[in-house]
Amino acid sequence: MEIFQFDRGERVVERYGSRGLRATRVAAGAGQVGVTCLAVAPGGVIGTHPATGPQLFLVIAGQGWAAGPDGERVPVSAGWGVRWDAGEIHTSGTEVGFVALSVEGGPLDLFEPESPEPS
Repeated sequence: MEIFQFDRGERVVERYGSRGLRATRVAAGAGQVGVTCLAVAPGGVIGTHPATGPQLFLVIAGQGWAAGPDGERVPVSAGWGVRWDAGEIHTSGTEVGFVALSVEGGPLDLFEPESPEPS
Protein backbone atom coordinates (compact mmCIF):
# COMPACT_ATOMS: atom_id res chain seq x y z
CA MET A 1 0.00 0.00 0.00
CA GLU A 2 1.15 3.52 -0.78
CA ILE A 3 -0.65 6.61 0.54
CA PHE A 4 -0.20 9.80 -1.46
CA GLN A 5 -1.73 13.24 -1.94
CA PHE A 6 -2.97 13.96 -5.46
CA ASP A 7 -4.29 17.54 -5.14
CA ARG A 8 -0.90 19.22 -4.81
CA GLY A 9 -1.47 21.83 -7.56
CA GLU A 10 2.15 21.57 -8.66
CA ARG A 11 2.01 23.26 -12.05
CA VAL A 12 0.30 26.49 -13.11
CA VAL A 13 -1.23 26.00 -16.58
CA GLU A 14 -1.86 28.98 -18.86
CA ARG A 15 -1.84 27.19 -22.22
CA TYR A 16 -4.80 27.86 -24.56
CA GLY A 17 -5.75 30.91 -22.47
CA SER A 18 -6.37 28.90 -19.30
CA ARG A 19 -6.48 30.90 -16.09
CA GLY A 20 -6.74 29.86 -12.45
CA LEU A 21 -5.68 26.31 -13.37
CA ARG A 22 -3.20 24.19 -11.43
CA ALA A 23 -2.40 20.61 -12.42
CA THR A 24 -0.73 17.66 -10.76
CA ARG A 25 0.23 14.64 -12.82
CA VAL A 26 -0.83 11.68 -10.67
CA ALA A 27 -0.02 8.50 -12.58
CA ALA A 28 0.56 6.94 -15.97
CA GLY A 29 0.46 3.33 -17.05
CA ALA A 30 0.99 0.96 -19.90
CA GLY A 31 -1.14 1.72 -22.93
CA GLN A 32 -0.58 5.46 -22.50
CA VAL A 33 -3.18 6.02 -19.79
CA GLY A 34 -2.57 9.04 -17.56
CA VAL A 35 -4.33 10.62 -14.60
CA THR A 36 -4.07 14.33 -13.75
CA CYS A 37 -5.69 16.27 -10.92
CA LEU A 38 -6.98 19.65 -12.12
CA ALA A 39 -7.81 22.41 -9.62
CA VAL A 40 -9.58 25.42 -11.08
CA ALA A 41 -9.89 28.54 -8.92
CA PRO A 42 -13.12 30.56 -8.71
CA GLY A 43 -13.57 32.43 -11.99
CA GLY A 44 -11.06 30.12 -13.68
CA VAL A 45 -11.22 28.43 -17.05
CA ILE A 46 -9.49 25.61 -18.88
CA GLY A 47 -8.96 27.12 -22.32
CA THR A 48 -10.49 25.71 -25.49
CA HIS A 49 -8.31 22.93 -26.90
CA PRO A 50 -8.53 19.56 -28.66
CA ALA A 51 -8.39 16.37 -26.57
CA THR A 52 -5.04 14.67 -27.17
CA GLY A 53 -6.79 11.30 -26.85
CA PRO A 54 -9.98 9.90 -25.35
CA GLN A 55 -10.53 11.72 -22.06
CA LEU A 56 -12.71 11.40 -18.97
CA PHE A 57 -13.18 14.57 -16.94
CA LEU A 58 -14.48 13.61 -13.48
CA VAL A 59 -15.54 16.45 -11.15
CA ILE A 60 -14.78 15.42 -7.55
CA ALA A 61 -15.40 18.71 -5.73
CA GLY A 62 -17.12 22.00 -6.51
CA GLN A 63 -19.07 22.91 -9.60
CA GLY A 64 -18.72 24.59 -12.96
CA TRP A 65 -19.46 23.95 -16.61
CA ALA A 66 -18.08 22.02 -19.57
CA ALA A 67 -18.51 22.63 -23.29
CA GLY A 68 -17.78 20.66 -26.42
CA PRO A 69 -17.27 21.81 -30.01
CA ASP A 70 -20.57 23.76 -30.09
CA GLY A 71 -19.45 25.89 -27.11
CA GLU A 72 -22.70 25.26 -25.20
CA ARG A 73 -21.95 25.36 -21.47
CA VAL A 74 -23.42 22.42 -19.57
CA PRO A 75 -23.39 22.53 -15.75
CA VAL A 76 -21.23 19.91 -13.98
CA SER A 77 -20.66 19.32 -10.28
CA ALA A 78 -19.12 16.77 -7.94
CA GLY A 79 -20.09 13.26 -8.99
CA TRP A 80 -20.56 14.17 -12.67
CA GLY A 81 -18.22 13.53 -15.55
CA VAL A 82 -17.68 14.30 -19.20
CA ARG A 83 -16.16 12.10 -21.91
CA TRP A 84 -14.45 13.67 -24.89
CA ASP A 85 -13.17 11.79 -27.93
CA ALA A 86 -9.66 12.21 -29.32
CA GLY A 87 -9.41 15.53 -31.16
CA GLU A 88 -12.71 16.86 -29.79
CA ILE A 89 -12.57 20.59 -29.05
CA HIS A 90 -13.61 21.35 -25.46
CA THR A 91 -13.33 23.77 -22.56
CA SER A 92 -14.54 24.10 -18.98
CA GLY A 93 -14.72 26.71 -16.26
CA THR A 94 -16.22 27.70 -12.94
CA GLU A 95 -17.46 30.66 -10.96
CA VAL A 96 -16.94 28.95 -7.56
CA GLY A 97 -14.03 26.57 -8.18
CA PHE A 98 -13.76 22.85 -8.79
CA VAL A 99 -11.39 19.92 -8.66
CA ALA A 100 -11.53 17.28 -11.39
CA LEU A 101 -9.59 14.18 -12.32
CA SER A 102 -8.64 13.88 -15.97
CA VAL A 103 -8.13 10.32 -17.18
CA GLU A 104 -6.58 10.24 -20.65
CA GLY A 105 -5.77 7.33 -22.91
CA GLY A 106 -7.79 4.95 -24.81
CA PRO A 107 -10.06 3.58 -25.55
CA LEU A 108 -12.24 4.70 -22.64
CA ASP A 109 -15.70 3.16 -22.81
CA LEU A 110 -18.24 4.05 -20.14
CA PHE A 111 -20.06 1.38 -18.16
CA GLU A 112 -23.85 1.49 -18.02
CA PRO A 113 -25.22 2.40 -14.58
CA GLU A 114 -25.75 -0.64 -12.39
CA SER A 115 -29.12 -1.35 -10.84
CA PRO A 116 -29.12 -1.03 -7.06
CA GLU A 117 -29.09 -4.31 -5.18
CA PRO A 118 -32.52 -5.24 -3.76
CA SER A 119 -32.79 -4.64 -0.01
